[in-house]
Amino acid sequence: MSKNKFFVVWEGKEPGIYRSWDECKRQIHGYGGAIYKGFATEAEAREAMVSPCWDYIGKKTKVKPPTATEVSRFGMPVMDSMSVDAACSGNPGVMEYRGVYTNTGEEIFRQGPFKEGTNNVGEFLALVHGLALLKQKNSALPIYTDSKTAMAWVKAKKAKTLLVKNEKNAILFDLMSRAEAWLQQNEFTTKILKWETAVWGEIPADFGRK
Repeated sequence: MSKNKFFVVWEGKEPGIYRSWDECKRQIHGYGGAIYKGFATEAEAREAMVSPCWDYIGKKTKVKPPTATEVSRFGMPVMDSMSVDAACSGNPGVMEYRGVYTNTGEEIFRQGPFKEGTNNVGEFLALVHGLALLKQKNSALPIYTDSKTAMAWVKAKKAKTLLVKNEKNAILFDLMSRAEAWLQQNEFTTKILKWETAVWGEIPADFGRK
C-alpha cells in the first residue's frame, strides 16, 4: 500500500494539496500536461506546493529538471497518441495497467487489479493490449510507454519475466501467453515511442502512486 497520504497538484484543474488519490485524480483527469506527486506528510506537501515542481518530480531517481539541450534533443511528445502504464504495490504485488489518450488523459482501457504481479509484466501487457486495440480500430495513433523493458519484450515477442507462477497469478501467465501469441501472429504498423519522463514529466497513463 502506498505511504502517500497527500497529493500536490502543480498543474491541473485546480492546483493545490489533496488528501486522497481520488481527490487528486479529479483534478488531473482529462487535464493535458498535469503535474502532480504524492507525499507521506502534510508538511512535505506544503513545502512542495510552494516550490518548483521539478524539485520533486522524479526525485527518487534523482531526475534533474530538463535543460534546453534535453528539450531540443527530445522535442515535445506527440499528444495525439495513446499512453500506457502499470502500477504495482510490491514486487511481486497487486498490479494493474491501463491506457489513456495522451492529450486528454481519458482512460481507454484498464485491467486489474491482479494478485502477485510485477510492474514489468504490467507494462508489457499494457503495451500489447494497446497495440492490439489500435490495430483492431485501424488507428494510426502512435503509442507511448516509459518502459524500455516492455519495448524489449515486445520486440522479442516474449515476456522474459522472472516471476514464478502460482495459483494467485495464473491469470497473468495466461494473459502473457495470449499477448505473446498475438505478437507472433500479427503484424502492426503502430509506432512504439519511449516516453521521456525526465524531460516531459510522468507519462499521462501514470497511476500517481509514486
